[in-house]
Amino acid sequence: MHHKLTLALACACALLLALFCATALRAETTPEPEPSTTTTDTAAETNAPPSLSQWERQKMIDRYRHETWRWQRVMGRTVTRKLPNAPEVFAGKVEAWRKTAAKMRRHANNPPHKQQWLCIHRYEGAWTSNTGNGYYGGLQMDLSFQRAYASALLQRKGTADRWTPLEQMWTAERAHRSGRGFYPWPNTARYCGLI
Repeated sequence: MHHKLTLALACACALLLALFCATALRAETTPEPEPSTTTTDTAAETNAPPSLSQWERQKMIDRYRHETWRWQRVMGRTVTRKLPNAPEVFAGKVEAWRKTAAKMRRHANNPPHKQQWLCIHRYEGAWTSNTGNGYYGGLQMDLSFQRAYASALLQRKGTADRWTPLEQMWTAERAHRSGRGFYPWPNTARYCGLI
């Protein structure tokens, strides 16, 4: 999935760069028109390539917004609907959302206690573990734990054995932050020297 996102990001950046270069080349080789005071050029005002429709522009922005939201949901954060101090020009909006998505991706891929969760996981089971004993995933979370700390994820994807390792670690992180620490894993947390 990470490779697909990287490839999609690279393609989107290449497309955007090609469109901007084509616009710049067209501007360099085309004689400057006489200034007009009666009409305004909407594409120039938004700094967007004139060949893109409003729908295409929004689609480019939405790609990064949706990626941002995805990572925020993994971390259990409220999604950012609108960027504070967002630029008015189209290219600035795309870049602002791209940077926000990259920041959320970096943060989501590095939970605060990642090494501790990986240690507990080594003693608990596979990330896709469903042994039938009422515990699921690489951190062996029971249903009441999943309901308490990741109810939306449980409803959307099913039990923890169907979640990504990051989703499982962030669920455990929410439990840790609630004051439970590493005590839901009494034996394995001891093996890891956490309690």
